[in-house]
Parts: sequence; C-alpha cells; structure tokens
Amino acid sequence: MTPNIDRLAKEGVRLTQHIAAAPLCTPSRAAFLTGRYPIRSGMASFGKVGVYITSAASGRLPSEEVTFAKVAKQQGYQTALIGKWHLGLNCERSDDYCHHPSAHGFDHFYGITLTNLRDCQRGHGSVFFNVLAHLPLKTLGVGVATVTLLHARGVVTVRRRLALSLAASVGAAAAVFGLFIVTFPFFNCFLMRNREVVEQPYVSENLTQRMTDEAVEFLAKNSARPFLMFFSFIQVHTAMFASPAFQGTSQHGVFGDAVHEVDWSVGQLMRALDRLNLRENTLVYLTSDQGAHLEEISIRGEVHRGSNGIYKAGKSTNWEGGIRVPGLLRWTGTLPEGKVTDEPISNMDVFPTVVKLTGGMVPVDRVIDGHDLMPLLQGEVERSEHEFLFHYCNAYLNAVRWHPPNSNLTWKAFFFTPNFYPENGTACMHTHTCFCTGSYVTHHDPPLLFELSRDPSETRPLTPDAEPAFHTVLEQIRAASARHVESIIPVQDQLALTHVLWKPWLQPCCSAWSQLCRCERDSQRSPAGSPHD
Repeated sequence: MTPNIDRLAKEGVRLTQHIAAAPLCTPSRAAFLTGRYPIRSGMASFGKVGVYITSAASGRLPSEEVTFAKVAKQQGYQTALIGKWHLGLNCERSDDYCHHPSAHGFDHFYGITLTNLRDCQRGHGSVFFNVLAHLPLKTLGVGVATVTLLHARGVVTVRRRLALSLAASVGAAAAVFGLFIVTFPFFNCFLMRNREVVEQPYVSENLTQRMTDEAVEFLAKNSARPFLMFFSFIQVHTAMFASPAFQGTSQHGVFGDAVHEVDWSVGQLMRALDRLNLRENTLVYLTSDQGAHLEEISIRGEVHRGSNGIYKAGKSTNWEGGIRVPGLLRWTGTLPEGKVTDEPISNMDVFPTVVKLTGGMVPVDRVIDGHDLMPLLQGEVERSEHEFLFHYCNAYLNAVRWHPPNSNLTWKAFFFTPNFYPENGTACMHTHTCFCTGSYVTHHDPPLLFELSRDPSETRPLTPDAEPAFHTVLEQIRAASARHVESIIPVQDQLALTHVLWKPWLQPCCSAWSQLCRCERDSQRSPAGSPHD
C-alpha cells in the first residue's frame, strides 16, 4: 500500500519507540522545532483547548524560542516549510506576520497556517458542532419545560417581556453561531506563499500535488547549496480528502486513498533527491506529530479515523496510541540500512541533531530536552539518553516513562487517565477529543503502572502483589517528576482563551470582507507533475 515509505524504512533506520512530545498538533510541533517540552515555551494549554482553532488568534510560538530552522539559516542553509504550520500568525495587525514561519527561520513558506479542519472541506460538517456536547442542553430543556408547566398551572408567573427577551437572546446566539460556521472556511482556510495569501479558501483538490511540486522546485533551486526543508503534509488529517487521481485507488475508502497520495508524494521527493544526486548528503526524516484521531466520523457516518495498531487510544491522549508515532531516518552512506532501534526516542531529539549537523551550537541559555541522535543511529552507543520522558496532557503532567540504565524494561506510570465514552471503548466519542481536567479524567493514587516491553498495548496495569518492583519503580518516577517540575520556569500561556479567540483585526483577507475574502491567485493551481509519474 505504501511502497515508497516502505522503501525508505528498508534503506534507513526504523524507530519502534519514537515518541511525540505531545498528543496534539500545536504543542507537538513546538517541541519538534525547539527541542523543548511545550510547557517551557507556553505552548501547552491550561484550559480545554490545546491547539489553535482560528487563524486570527494572537497566541504563538514565542519569538524568543530558537528553532532548528533559525540555526540552519544562521549557518548559511536555505530553509523552507511546505505544508502545515499551526503555530500562530499575527500580533497586532492582519499583516504584521510576527508569528509567520519566516519569523522562525524559514526563508520560504508555501502552505496553511492553521490546520485541515472539517470546516475546510465542503460537505464534511463542522468541528464546532461539538461545542453542543459541552452545553447542558438537556438540563436547560428540562428547566424550560418545568417553568412552562408551572406557569401554565399558575404556580409561577413569567412575564411576557422576560420570555420574549430570553427567546430573542437564544435566537441571537444561535444566529451568531450559525454565521460563524458558515463563514469559517472563508476566513480561516487559506493558502499562503511566503507572506501573501494566494488562495482563500483553499481548494484541497490537488493540494498535496501542488505542495509536492513546490517542494521539488525548492530542491532543484537549492541543490548546489546547503538546504533544510520541512514538508508537513496536510493529509491524512481530517477532514479527509484525496485528489481525483487517487480516489478509489485503495480498499480502505478515502482514508486509504489519502495514504496512497502521501506515499506518492514521498516517492516524488525521494526521486528528486536521486535525480539531483543528493541522496548521499541528505538526511531524510519521516514521522507524525501524534497518533491517529479515533473520534473522527463524518456527518454521513463514514469512519475517517486512522488506526494505531496494537497501541491503545489515540490523538489527545498519552496512551501509546496517542504518542508512539512512526520514525524513519535515511542517510545513504552515513546511517546503516535496515537498522531497527527499540530505544525511547523523542521528536524533540530532531532539534539538537539538526543543529549539530548544520554546524551550529545548541543553546546553553535554556533547557533543551532533546538529545543528538547521531551516536545512537550510527551505532556508536547502544542506549538512548532519555532515561525519563514526561508526557503532558496540555499543561498537566499526565504520565512518565522510565527506561532504567542497564535494563531493557520501559515502565510507564499514569497520574490520571481520560474517561472514555462509551466506557468500554478507547476514545472520547461524546466530546470529539479527550480532555485533561475535571470530570473528563480519573486521577490515580497510586499511579497506574505498566511495563511496555511486556505489555505494549497497556491492557494490564501492574499491582504491588504481581510486581515486586512496584513501589521502587513509582518512587523513582515520582522523584524524577519532582526534579523535572522544578526545572519548569513559568511563562505566558500562549493557548489561554484570550490568545485562542478570533480577533477580527488579525484576520488575513486577500480581497474584501464583503467578498468573504475570496481569491484565487496561486501559480501552482495546476500542478505540473502527473501523480503516476
């Protein structure tokens, strides 16, 4: 099904315990780019919402943070981001672009600044309908019915003006919500080339092919000089889509078709490197920023969620299905072919690895949580430098992974876990994503403890009776957690409600508000390559 990705795995190193630093897009990407836990940069929310959901939000990856793209650019590399950003855009005006990828070290940008929400695809409904799941509609309905009945029987008196005012308020709120849903794609689903909006709203048809052509063009233009390219796929994030050439090519519906298209794109990029004689001096890294989203079912009842295999749960949780992600690295002639490592490795490790390969210096004025991967990948050492990995649910320390020295065991302790719905499932179908606080979680004292080498699916929590090391392991994990928490310096929450809410003065608009900002001026609108080349 994925011959190009499979070939990449055979020609390089495969990571079987590759861990995303967060189970959601925005914080995971912040950690990937900076080599730091998202809590350190303020990219971990203390509220329910853990990602940016509008393009005109004021939150951002702080400019003080150092990305591997910034370092590479300082070392003379041409840098590009093609695809999804999702780390902020504007500060004070709709065109200041202070949080744009160019402010974080990327010379060239072609992509989207938000994410591929259902709302961006016609006919897929809206993620915001899930807001209704958080409103006490049943309680309100019972209350209204009760008051109406009591009023009819003369027990209480409800003035007509009050009733009309309440009805008008409800109607106005419903109208505003409906207007928001209808206009959302026009204001938030746009495509940019560098600092110019070139398509608003963007059309997903052929979008992956357009981005692939843009990437191949970047490689060709910069083949004679050092370059760094971050290609961030829009697929297979929901809302699910596949270009016409890939529709119906799999036995797994639109999800399988989208996977086929991603695999085609990987193949195009690898062939471009070969054509430009860059295979032996280019490090290729393929991964995902979190596990599959299990709650995704279309408004027509189509199952659009992915699969996390044997691993429990998915996106928005720190069960293995939410954070254990693919990890492939290929560098012909430098890294061994066909090597597999089971050591715990984080996507934060990319930062120090890239910084050192570009000849830069890893910052010493801040905590860097990632470690250089090259010694492990090249076989100079056998152990990962991560004895402990800390798993956050938004800004809350949720679980800890411990890989003791001189041991093949990997322990994992949960301080709290999400409450699934239905209860016997592994997803939060009632809220579309799992949350981290209040009635949405269950706290555990003592923590739930698993040993992942024997129980990778996390189905059998250990007990003091069944595991002699139970108390010793938890003692070590609690001590490590305390040391880690002490190293966290409080910073501004970039995902606080005030930073996530839509602000009209920050809204990019490539035409006029009266035209709902619509425009079509993308030079890549008709991709040059054939998907079957």
